Amino acid sequence: MGMLSEGLTQVLIPAAALVGIAFALLQWYLVSKVKVSGDSSNGYSGKLIEEEEDGIDSLEVSINCAEIQNAISVGATSFLFTQYKYLSVFMVVFAAIIFFFLGSVKGFSTKSEPCTYSQGKLCKPALANAAFSTLAFLLGALTSVLSGFLGMKIATYANARTTLEARKGVGKAFITAFRSGAVMGFLLAANGLLVLYISIILFKIYYGDDWEGLYESITGYGLGGSSMALFGRVGGGIYTKAADVGADLVGKVERNIPEDDPRNPAVIADNVGDNVGDIAGMGSDLFGSYAEASCAALFVASISSFGVSHDYTAMSYPLIISSVGIVVCLITTLFATDLSEIRDVSQIEPSLKRQLVVSTILMTVGIAMVSFFALPSEFTLFNFGTEKAVKNWHLFFCVTIGLWAGLVIGYTTEYYTSNAYSPVQDVADSCRTGAATNVIFGLALGYKSVIVPIFAIAIAIYVSFSLAAMYGIAVAALGMLSTIATGLAIDAYGPISDNAGGIAEMAGMSHKIRERTDALDAAGNTTAAIGKGFAIGSAALVSLALFGAFVSRAGINTVDVLTPKVFIGLIVGAMLPYWFSAMTMKSVGSAALKMVEEVRRQFNTIPGLMEGRAKPDYANCVKISTDASLREMIPPGALVMLTPLITGTLFGVETLAGVLAGSLVSGVQVAISASNTGGAWDNAKKYIEAGASEHARSLGPKGSDAHKAAVIGDTIGDPLKDTSGPSLNILIKLMAVESLVFAPFFAAHGGLLFKFL
Repeated sequence: MGMLSEGLTQVLIPAAALVGIAFALLQWYLVSKVKVSGDSSNGYSGKLIEEEEDGIDSLEVSINCAEIQNAISVGATSFLFTQYKYLSVFMVVFAAIIFFFLGSVKGFSTKSEPCTYSQGKLCKPALANAAFSTLAFLLGALTSVLSGFLGMKIATYANARTTLEARKGVGKAFITAFRSGAVMGFLLAANGLLVLYISIILFKIYYGDDWEGLYESITGYGLGGSSMALFGRVGGGIYTKAADVGADLVGKVERNIPEDDPRNPAVIADNVGDNVGDIAGMGSDLFGSYAEASCAALFVASISSFGVSHDYTAMSYPLIISSVGIVVCLITTLFATDLSEIRDVSQIEPSLKRQLVVSTILMTVGIAMVSFFALPSEFTLFNFGTEKAVKNWHLFFCVTIGLWAGLVIGYTTEYYTSNAYSPVQDVADSCRTGAATNVIFGLALGYKSVIVPIFAIAIAIYVSFSLAAMYGIAVAALGMLSTIATGLAIDAYGPISDNAGGIAEMAGMSHKIRERTDALDAAGNTTAAIGKGFAIGSAALVSLALFGAFVSRAGINTVDVLTPKVFIGLIVGAMLPYWFSAMTMKSVGSAALKMVEEVRRQFNTIPGLMEGRAKPDYANCVKISTDASLREMIPPGALVMLTPLITGTLFGVETLAGVLAGSLVSGVQVAISASNTGGAWDNAKKYIEAGASEHARSLGPKGSDAHKAAVIGDTIGDPLKDTSGPSLNILIKLMAVESLVFAPFFAAHGGLLFKFL
């Protein structure tokens, strides 16, 4: 036994979650102290706000800000509610499918049956498993939706406050944006942990000593989390990019007006999109990763010595790591908001990167303590039919290597997408000769940026598997996600700053304010790319862990690539990310086409729009984006959800194992290159616009030929970095977790085609 008692474990986990929620609420309260004059509480005294240098009436500006913020908030809320209406139908249907498939394994019998792994013991009936897996699926789905929705609410609450704070200096604006990001990060990490912990306790009332059945049904939690994330990410991604591409093409390229100009009809839709895609989508996505990594680790542990000997504390090791992660991130956040102040634009990016390093170093210490106190000094872990003897320091290395691999991926991504380094500057430089060279350089950069992250993932996999078999890989994924609160804070910071810049432009604030928000935004672009790198890296590890759990549960001892059954699965699986990307890119393209036509129509038919005398019809553009994304998110979603069901039922578990391996291997490459190519094009454009160096000034100002070429690159990169790339990591995880949940059915009744042939 470890040194941590069972009672203490049961107190520590929920306590950490509640501390996380309390800290998030505290940050929310601090952000809310910035008053937007739409709030009636503000007694319109000029003392509250330092006067604008340019003498623009500060009252009028803040009323404008409040109006714009309100429009964005209403747009985002109504879109998410419409999306959730569709998703609730999906949830009910899919819950029924889970219940029916898993219940039919033993013909809906209610008799206890012999356990799959613990020989000679009786376990609960398959029907119970079906019912509880379905319940866990619904819980995961609701938590995922809640994570996304809360994130969106906070972001739309904070965007105008960041703009108003920018008048007092860049440091104040940074703290507001970062605090709001932290609200989302902590709420999500704490909620995910709390709901999972409570579910396990409630399920235990029924399952009692049958831990194997208990943790098998808990895997439904991960499935629920990721299936919602898939639709959130794809739907939100199509929404935001249709608006963004439409606004850019007509506004910047044809009409030569600045980004986020209030005359542009698509501008509100674009800003709404940042919240539903980058915030709500990202929140659900990382929640899904976190839920699945926990489920994979718990499942493998339940069939190892922890589960067999009912060692509750050791069994809860994955949850304890997440609890420590929340506390570590809390300390880290104070470094950014309270212990150091940002006085200059150049300090923004280093401060955000410092967050990653500080949290990683502190977390390493935390993991060492948990591994020493919570685990027995020696134990055995399930390893495809055999038991592997492991010591507690082995697991320390597994978790830590996952954690540090995450940092390496984060930093590599930053190197390839930040305009402070040569890769992006080379891409910007290639804009001299037009858009074609820009595209060539950008694609090359994306492909090249895959190399280091893949080696990092490969090393993490090799080390953790050698030390602790499949369990090692599951906890390595959890290690990468253990600092999720900080990762999400710096990630959500990006879209909030982006929105703040948009509001500053629309409210007619001075050039100086716009420069400050642009600097916040450029740093945010890079941190968003880092966040996507984390999401993809963790998805690869999570997926592999789930794959291992699936293979164990389906009763396959080895997956032999040389058998035709497996190989055809492998090659088809590797094709899926391309099929999926094709669907999502085409959806963005066709939605953007409609948006461009609408924006052109308004410029041509509304008299006085270009001169700023008439207001554009924002609502129409919002409607186009909403309709397109809800219609277009269904085919890619169906592709991902149906593939494992069809493959497993018709071709059996071996072919399905091949499909999972193939999609994992090719999906990671496509996802990393797509995200980084898009991020690099965006920052190359920002580099030219900011004109901060001699080289950048030789390429710009806005409206020069090189700048126009950069805008085209940025527009091509939009669907890559915000729709296809980030959705692919969900494809990888979701297929694996779905296969794991349905594994009992596939093992019993799968492979219909091969039975007849």
